Amino acid sequence: MTAPPAISLTGLGKAFGEHRVLTDIDLDIARGSVFSLLGPNGAGKTTMVRILATLTDPDTGTARVAGHDVIGEADRVRAAIGVTGQYAALDKVLTGTENLRMVGRLLHLGSAETRRRATELLERFDLTAAANRPVNTYSGGMGRRLDLAMSLMGRPEVVFLDEPTTGLDPRSRRELWSVIRELVTDGVTVFLTTQYLEEADQLADRIAVLHDGRIVADGTPAELKRLTPGGHILFRFGDRADLAAAARATGHPETDPDELTLQIPSDGSVTHLKHLLDEFTELDLTVEQLSVHTPDLDDVFFALTSRPAEPLPAAS
Repeated sequence: MTAPPAISLTGLGKAFGEHRVLTDIDLDIARGSVFSLLGPNGAGKTTMVRILATLTDPDTGTARVAGHDVIGEADRVRAAIGVTGQYAALDKVLTGTENLRMVGRLLHLGSAETRRRATELLERFDLTAAANRPVNTYSGGMGRRLDLAMSLMGRPEVVFLDEPTTGLDPRSRRELWSVIRELVTDGVTVFLTTQYLEEADQLADRIAVLHDGRIVADGTPAELKRLTPGGHILFRFGDRADLAAAARATGHPETDPDELTLQIPSDGSVTHLKHLLDEFTELDLTVEQLSVHTPDLDDVFFALTSRPAEPLPAAS
């Protein structure tokens, strides 16, 4: 039997006064995956996280996390999740060990389990050497790792990461990416919101774009990129005669005679590339070099959020 989703939303809606923040959100997120929610500031990302973390009630629809309803079974949801916000929730006067043990006490883990779990997480997040130092001496990356470790004290099934790498330098960001990948290997489901499109591209199994409170696209990174025009294949030929013949044969006059290149719109698929190469071979044309250019998530994001929210056709 197919395992139930880690997170399931049906018709979810939320408004603050006259301002509707979320409208008819439907989502199912698979267990043991990284799901990334993208959207401009004010799109409703944090509101969705707050609903799923039982911090805010929805106005309409239902939401289930780890199999439990966020309203009717809020205590069970809280026991099954970990949350790391945009700003680290650390007591900077305490040491790393003391921060972790404080969380263990709040979770009623017991003294022995709290000590054991704190030691395990300090080692896992490469913080053992700094365990007895006050957190106000930690670097930004160390603080974010400790914050994430604190959210894992209770062995959550689902972890919400709300812009977890904001303000980190590139090295620290990539270190945290490695930690997130390890979580998924252990079977944890990660719900990630981020402003860094490269981060979503690197980590997410699936991405949804939220705009004006609506999901306007949902799919794998590769599927979303195919929704946006701009992909092409650039061929470089041996001489101008071959370049002109290729342009006539394909009906694409976008050539650069000085560079001997021909640009042909394409989704970047192997099938289309093979078709073009076979056609050039039949014409005895010499292709000296080619490169495939596909839209990146920046292109997708700007295309989807630069106009009123209207869902695109489903990714395939």
